[in-house]
Amino acid sequence: HAGFSLFSGGFVGVDVFFVISGYLITGILISDLERGSFSIARFYERRARRILPALFVVMLACLPFAWLWMLPGQLQDFSASLMAVVFFVSNILFYNQSGYFAASAELKPLLHTWSLAVEEQYYLLFPIALRMLWRHGRARAFAIVAAIAVASLLLAGFGGHRNPDANFYLAPSRAWELLAGPVCAFATTGFLGARRGGLPVRSKDLLAGAGLALIVHAILRFDATTPAPGFYTLAPVCGTMMILLFAAPGTWVARLLSMRGLVGVGLISYSAYLWHQPLFAFARLRSLTEPGMLQMSALAALSLALAWITWRWVEQPFRDPRKPVLRSRNAVFAVGGAVGAIFVAVGAAGYLGKGFEAPAATR
Repeated sequence: HAGFSLFSGGFVGVDVFFVISGYLITGILISDLERGSFSIARFYERRARRILPALFVVMLACLPFAWLWMLPGQLQDFSASLMAVVFFVSNILFYNQSGYFAASAELKPLLHTWSLAVEEQYYLLFPIALRMLWRHGRARAFAIVAAIAVASLLLAGFGGHRNPDANFYLAPSRAWELLAGPVCAFATTGFLGARRGGLPVRSKDLLAGAGLALIVHAILRFDATTPAPGFYTLAPVCGTMMILLFAAPGTWVARLLSMRGLVGVGLISYSAYLWHQPLFAFARLRSLTEPGMLQMSALAALSLALAWITWRWVEQPFRDPRKPVLRSRNAVFAVGGAVGAIFVAVGAAGYLGKGFEAPAATR
């Protein structure tokens, strides 16, 4: 997103993330189902605590810069995106506006929230569906999840040629990436008695290393012309699955990914995801020409610094199990709904007011 041509396939990070997200959350759901402690209300409370505080902080930070630096048409589109983000439908909005790789897309501060929308649309349905499938047995649940994943992959692989923008943005052609995570979660939690302990360390090293190589290959070799998602995307998705399945303790891939610096980036990754696109977009809006590599590098570093601050002072306090901000579930939902409503009101005013055309003339 910063424009470094070496990492032209960096957009596959979202594919990697979808697999990891599906894996981690399904592991939690399976554990809850096995203990008989599954609660959909608790699940949504955890999601709200995880997603909303940092998201709302970044949206708030965008408002003054949008007002100062955007033309009325741009501000109207931004206002629409504010509303779409609150309802987790920004992927549908951006699909209707422009392609992900279009030049105008780089000027949209909230463009990146399309992937958050896809994820939340998935998690609106998946926990409930998994609970229903669980009643019919673990094996049947696994088979149905795997079958849906294959169907979604085929849709992405064959349907993307007709409407590549819909293929990129919409959940049906992305579901297989998120469902790849549950497939791994079933395996690593002992599906049909199988765990990842059977192979010797040398074999795990080779398989996990091959998975890492697939991801690196995609980052370095893919570009805007690569059909995504689709069969090409099997490289980063399968690579991630191989790491999840085979990078057990003792393998060199596990040691590499357990390095302190990489773990630190992982901890702040959600906040870094939230900050990077607004910084890059507003820099491009403010500049008469494409910002240089030095400026974009500085903004990338700034996104990590802001991510650490947001992780430390926003994410952690709301997720602290001992003394969290907003201790009750009802308070989390009430405050989240109230703040979301404020953003919807601001977005509606900007959208219906056509980007505040009259005030814009004096800015």
